[in-house]
Amino acid sequence: MFRCQDFNYAVFGNPINHTKSPVIHKFFSEQTNIFHPYKAVHVPLNSLYSYLRFFFKSNGCGANITAPFKQEARFFCNQLTKRAQIAQSVNTLKKLDNQEILGDNTDGIGLLSDLKRLNFIKKRYSILILGAGGVVRGILFPLLSFGCSVYILNRTIKNAEKLVSQFNQYGDIRVLKENTSKIEYFDLIINARTNISEETYNIIPSSFFCLKNTHFYDVNYQKNNSCFIKWCIHIGANFFSDGIGMLVFQAAHSFFLWHNIMPDIDCVIDILKKAHSFEKK
Repeated sequence: MFRCQDFNYAVFGNPINHTKSPVIHKFFSEQTNIFHPYKAVHVPLNSLYSYLRFFFKSNGCGANITAPFKQEARFFCNQLTKRAQIAQSVNTLKKLDNQEILGDNTDGIGLLSDLKRLNFIKKRYSILILGAGGVVRGILFPLLSFGCSVYILNRTIKNAEKLVSQFNQYGDIRVLKENTSKIEYFDLIINARTNISEETYNIIPSSFFCLKNTHFYDVNYQKNNSCFIKWCIHIGANFFSDGIGMLVFQAAHSFFLWHNIMPDIDCVIDILKKAHSFEKK
């Protein structure tokens, strides 16, 4: 299995070697003076439950879940928060005093928090989301609750329609098809796709955005600029960002669930950005 005598918190995923979570939580621990030993654990496919059972029966107090286990993890929990119930996806687990496991999803609140920090979002904004995968499940409820209109653009329309059917009770959400949008341009375009070439984004009609006003956000964060960010630079967008802030905020909301203390976000984002810039040189 794995040794967990020396840590109480962990992130479980496959692959996991790319994760920044241990670094982020180390900063949170130092900043708040809360003892918070945190490790990354590689989980073989079809082994999530056995790994989590071992972890929580040992010293485990809280866990983060990343791809590809977020939807599966919800069935491990005894209780779910409202946002995890709605998303049908879990990225944070907490062992309660009665030894039961509470499941939460902090992806959406992490994204919304970062969009507010960047001043990329306002109530009644029209938002275009590219993709209909697992991460979209976690971000839709906070965006709709905030009062925004959301359109889903996905290669497989059926998957987009399933999301719309699941979330339309929470706000204005629709599938974007050709000539179905009466919006002059979108206020915010969120990329939730992964492993897509830059050329893919070149087919997005220019009528979907206004270079002076539209905000572009990539939920992904990586060492070098993603293809979406490269495309934003290529078209001359004024406002664009990768998902480094979302990454830190979702971790912070997990930390808050575990310890009831919200760490300072800005200093951690600045540290990661500086490290990011150094790595790219």
